[in-house]
Amino acid sequence: MRSVHVVVPDGIDDPARPSGGNVYDRHVCRGLTAIGWTVHEHAVPEASQAALDRAVRRIPDGAVVLLDGLVATPAPEVLVPQARRLRLVVLVHMPLGDEREGAVLAAAGAVVTTSAWTRRRLLERHALPAGRVHVAEPGVDAADLARGTAAGTQLLCVAAVTPGKGHDVLLDALATVADLSWQCICVGSLDRDPAFAQRVRRHAPAGRVCFTGPRTGPELDRRYASADLLVLPSRAEAYGMVVTEALARGLPVVATDVGGVREALGDGGLLVPPDDPAALGGALRAWLGDAELRARLRRAARERRQSLPRWAATASVIAGVLR
Repeated sequence: MRSVHVVVPDGIDDPARPSGGNVYDRHVCRGLTAIGWTVHEHAVPEASQAALDRAVRRIPDGAVVLLDGLVATPAPEVLVPQARRLRLVVLVHMPLGDEREGAVLAAAGAVVTTSAWTRRRLLERHALPAGRVHVAEPGVDAADLARGTAAGTQLLCVAAVTPGKGHDVLLDALATVADLSWQCICVGSLDRDPAFAQRVRRHAPAGRVCFTGPRTGPELDRRYASADLLVLPSRAEAYGMVVTEALARGLPVVATDVGGVREALGDGGLLVPPDDPAALGGALRAWLGDAELRARLRRAARERRQSLPRWAATASVIAGVLR
């Protein structure tokens, strides 16, 4: 039986701190177990090199170790020496591009990324052999089709309220369509950057934009089910798992053209430049004002839904790298 030690961020299953990286890691652990691997999980606080050092020192010589990049890439002092006795594989969700990341990835036996965009970025930034850097695209869970409304007025944004996710851009864009009928629900953590979240909420028009905090499981499913359009105004995304979560429900998407979002979206929606409220507002006005466009994008989202990979495929790719 094959065995792997997986080092993940502490709080991976905390419903108050949902993230695409945590969801990905959990699905990979479950998927490897389902295909016969023995998975030894080690949860480590993100900012504690001492805890990481203790965890990896307990792993036996020659073991295969899959490390979440959030924990691994800031810690070359810990991991580079350990690469002499362990077979390290680093899973990079969002590339940093700095020297510390480069040192860790150079010491690893293999690197896994969640998008072709991330793979290209790592190869551009670091002198890594191309054959050691692999893509394991995130999967999706099967989901029922969203009901939707004829007018398409129910907008949804699923992202932690931080500067990188662009809620300030979203609100500025919504201000340009204030003459139209719509409501926007923003689902995501409000405590990653409390000062930013507070500023954004003060700027939001009362009664039209609602911030719910984080939602997972059935609660999040209900939000998707009642939405017409997912809006993702991010300034940076390695892939954008919420895009495929929406598409799995046949929900069209308007998103910024950053990172790997184009890979996730396919033909299931519209892309606009990042940090451009006018462009985002224009896309929203087109969606809200053009019934033919709404019908076309809904058909495209449902077609994209059929081609989305499942998590079993993600686990299978990673298993191949680990082997």
